[in-house]
Order: sequence, then structure tokens, then C-alpha cells
Amino acid sequence: FNTQPVVKTVTFTNGNIQIGDFNITFIHVTHSIPDAAHFFIETPVGNYYHGADYKFDLTPADQKRTEFRKITQAAQKGITVLFSDCLGAERPGFTPSEEMLTQNFEKTMRESQGKVFVTTNSSNVSRLNQAIEAAEKLNRKVCFVGRSIIKVKQIAQKLGYLHIKRGTEIQIEAIPRYKSNQVMLLVAGSQGQENSAMTRIAGGEYNAIKLQPSDMVIFSADPIPGNELAVSSLVDAIAKKGATVINSDSGSGSYHVSGHGSSGDHMLLISLTQPKFLLPISGTYRHMIAYRNLGEKMNYKRNQIFLIENGQEVLLNAQQAKMGKKIEVKNVYVDEVSGEELESYVIRDRERLAQEGVLILLVEIKASNGQLASKPEVIMRGTSLSESREELTKYLQKEIAKALSNQKGNVTNRVYIRRVVGDVAERYIFKKFHSQPLVLPVVIEV
Repeated sequence: FNTQPVVKTVTFTNGNIQIGDFNITFIHVTHSIPDAAHFFIETPVGNYYHGADYKFDLTPADQKRTEFRKITQAAQKGITVLFSDCLGAERPGFTPSEEMLTQNFEKTMRESQGKVFVTTNSSNVSRLNQAIEAAEKLNRKVCFVGRSIIKVKQIAQKLGYLHIKRGTEIQIEAIPRYKSNQVMLLVAGSQGQENSAMTRIAGGEYNAIKLQPSDMVIFSADPIPGNELAVSSLVDAIAKKGATVINSDSGSGSYHVSGHGSSGDHMLLISLTQPKFLLPISGTYRHMIAYRNLGEKMNYKRNQIFLIENGQEVLLNAQQAKMGKKIEVKNVYVDEVSGEELESYVIRDRERLAQEGVLILLVEIKASNGQLASKPEVIMRGTSLSESREELTKYLQKEIAKALSNQKGNVTNRVYIRRVVGDVAERYIFKKFHSQPLVLPVVIEV
């Protein structure tokens, strides 16, 4: 069918791609994943530098350094706006180098008499290499545990990013054949994710992997904002097994450095690029404010620094930048079967079902006059009203009969009767029990 490739690979050596009127230069920077890049985008209406997640690590674990020359070459062409990572803007100084971690891994593994578990972000290939290097020096076998980390390992090995000697890696089933001090496990789930490998190990769900008091668990990652409770629960679960936990709170040396630049990194990038305007990205609003403060220290005026939220337009040309209109944005939920967007009322009903349960009212009415033919039947699922079923049934029988008898003439429209039945039930349940289950009236003519 002569289809074009979906993905086009651009090497850093060539480092350029033309898309319409946009000429994009890829600039290698250091981060916690391999081949992180900044973009220098040349357009007919100005040049723009997109500086996503980065830090300036002069001694990175993979020896692939930031291409400072390309940054300065971009600056010589003039940059209208610098879009910059700002997640670490509150931290003083420069983010430490990855280099310092290798010795700490080796020291801990040498001192540990049991198994050593290292859990980190699965995408942090450099960190995996550092832990593997330490394990190999001390003749510890290495086992990868968790779907995401195994997948990353396979891809990274294929691309030549992950280095592990032949005979070092073992499978989970082989762990019991080795002494505890001969094994290191690289485990997915450093953020306390439910059903992740680290959470399952802490819960005792692996027959071949049991946490012992002599074991040591190293969290080589800090909690992502919002994951603090999940990580804390995971640490508690590990501690209950008697194993020693080493993380940023334990005071046992550093086993993690951020992949995001601190205030010094950001001010250096501003100095190198010399943009007309600053626009912080990749952080919360408070991080953006911290970044703005850095910009003001470097003599940028407040009207040269844009703090924007999702949906906010910024109008740009070679000489100026200004706020545009605000576009309404929302979360879009997609049905996993049909692939279509779910309407808001569907989401609302699902939330109500989850929180309050469902109450089904089976009501038989006489086809001749629309009056009750028998006592309503109440079916409940997931509600807190089960103990009040009899009281509720008696009341609804009386009130529904009253509501139907109050209608003038013979009402036999089932849609109308269903609405009357639902209104009576919802009003009473809320007034009496302060509950709002999803009420589904089912009207049957007899």
C-alpha cells in the first residue's frame, strides 16, 4: 500500500528534521532516561527552544554528555521563547551527578548479609547499569522482577544501552538455589503501584522470593508527587517483614539523584540560550512560580515570563509573545471495548454506583388503569440500606400507590410511571437515610 513508516529515527549526529516550515534540531541532554533531547525549532515566525526534562550532569553514568555546543549555536540564531522544565526550580544549586551512586550501591551490597532489592523507575537504564555493575563486582547474581522492568531490560539490551555479563542474570525460579548474599534483585514498583512486583513481594505473593530480616531494600527513586501515601504503605509492608529499608528518609547515604535540574541548572540554561521570553513547563504551578523567581533574578521582567495552565493559548511571533484565549479542556474517558468517548452522564452514573450502590424497584401495574397490581420488589446491590429493606418496601408500596392514585384519570404510560416511582424512591431514601443510590425502576404491565 506504499504506506510511510510511522516512526522516523533521527540520530543526534545528524540531529535535524524538516517538518513543513519547521526545522527541528535535536540536542542531547542528560536525564534519567537514555537519549533525552531538547528541541531547537526554527520557524518563519521566530525560533523556539523546547527544554523538556533535563539536568546538566557533567559525569553521567552512561558517559553521554549534554551537547552544550549545539545549545550555544542555537542561541546565536536568536531564541524567542525558552520552554523549560521547572520541576526542580525550588532546589538551590545544581542537581548532583549520577556518578556518586555507584559506590553507594557497592558499599551496601558488600555489607548486606542477605538479598539486596533495588527498586527504581523502570525507565532509568543508567541506574540499572549502576546496580548491575556493583553486583557483578561482588559476584551477586542479578534477577529482574516485574513486567515493566523486564520489558525495559529487553529493549535496552537490544539497543546496547544495558550491559550485563553472560552468566550474571538468573530467573526467579533459580533464586532459592543461591545463598541470600549472592543475589541482587532489580524490582519494578518503586512508586508503590498496586499489583506491582515490589508490592507483591512485600505481600508475600512470590513463592521463590521471600523477604527475610537479613534482606535490604533500596528505594532508588523518590516518590512522584501524589504517590507519597502509596510508597509509605509499601515501606511499612516491607518493614513488617523485618527487612531493612533504605530510602531518602533513612539517612543511609544517597541512592537516588533527581533527573530534573535544580535552580542552578535552570539559570545556566537561561544564560546559554538568552531567550526574549521564558515559559516554564513540566511542573506544578508552584514550580512555575519558583522558576519565575529565578528569571526575575536574571533581570527578566514579569511580563517576559508566562505561567500558563492547560488550555491557555500563547500567541507568538519573532518579536513578541502574549496571552491568547483560554480553551476549555477536560479529561476524556474512552470505553475500552468500543474505543468511543464516554458521555459525562455515564461517568456520573458509574461514580454513583461505586459510592452508593444500586437499588432496583420491580413494580407491577395493571394495564387497565396504571395502579399497583402487587407489592413492589426491592433489589439492592452495594448499598447501606440492606437492613432497612422491609421498612423501605412497605413505605414505597404505600407512597407509590398514593402517587399513582393521585393522578387524574387512568395513567398507563410506562415512562411516566417509571419517573413517578423513581422520584418517590429517591426522595424518601435521601430524606430518611441520607443516601443516594442509583435507582432503577422497572415497570411491568400485567
